[in-house]
Amino acid sequence: MRFGLFIPQGWRLDLVDIPPDQQWSVMRDLATYADGSDAWDSLWVYDHFHTVPVPTDEATHEAWSLMSAYAAVTSRIKLGQMCTAMGYRNPVYLAKVAATADIISGGRVQMGIGGGWYQHEWEAYGYGFPSAGTRLKMLDEGVQIMRDAWRDGRVTFHGKHYQVDGAIVAPKPLQEGGLPMWIAGGGEKVTLKIAAKYAQYTNFTSEPEGFAHKSQVLADHCRDVGTDYDAIVRSANFNAVIGTSERDVDERIARLRARQVTVANEQAVDAMLDNVKSPDSASGTTEQAIEKLTRLRDLGCEYAIMYFPEAAYDRSGIEMFEREVIPALS
Repeated sequence: MRFGLFIPQGWRLDLVDIPPDQQWSVMRDLATYADGSDAWDSLWVYDHFHTVPVPTDEATHEAWSLMSAYAAVTSRIKLGQMCTAMGYRNPVYLAKVAATADIISGGRVQMGIGGGWYQHEWEAYGYGFPSAGTRLKMLDEGVQIMRDAWRDGRVTFHGKHYQVDGAIVAPKPLQEGGLPMWIAGGGEKVTLKIAAKYAQYTNFTSEPEGFAHKSQVLADHCRDVGTDYDAIVRSANFNAVIGTSERDVDERIARLRARQVTVANEQAVDAMLDNVKSPDSASGTTEQAIEKLTRLRDLGCEYAIMYFPEAAYDRSGIEMFEREVIPALS
């Protein structure tokens, strides 16, 4: 099992109380910390504009700006977004942005891509909010455009949602064939079929029964479209608050809650923190985290992307995870 690390960027109220002029240094230092540790294969950001669990005026730093910044301040670690919303940027423009970031990084950028879901920010930024079916058709067309642009350096595409006429993407990414595609989402009829056709990685639920079921659906699509299911790495995201005891974990979550309820209503914060300590999370003692992650690994999850909500304030949970959990699963 390989591991990725989310860097807090404000989206989940994880930079509250840190002044804006200090937020980049906090994010940068965590990125360089992960870059210097062999425990982490990749670092990740979310592609969102407004906070959850409710929109607030708190910071939400933009994903692709961060990609280039992290590319410049790290040297080893892979860089990803989980996941870029296809509808937020024209796909050939996104291909160009990603190619530049890949060159800055020396060939380390991944493309996490999905249909998008956060209706409030779609509408706030003037994108409307197309139906789920339309958003997934946009995803399918956009992935094809990016793939062709990275492979050939030029792309022409006439689809229902995107029109591209001889667009030049030069220079191309450093990675042969373009950025690895992580198709995110578990939609069984469309998203997983797109993944079967184009993905090197997938990302869907960390709930064990759901993970096993989605994996079988993906396998069926791979058989139908003639691709190699075993060549696709399956990943999942995990919330993690790690402590020396269950009481320690509860106290860490209570500190998170106390900070977040100063900027968002208590009911919404509690609902978000319920996910942090759910049975499908990796929260708990290190022994409990190993048990939960082993269960997913045994179902074929080869890649775990970890979100530590206290990372901007306290790295001790990350350090325990590195010392005790990762060696047991790698």
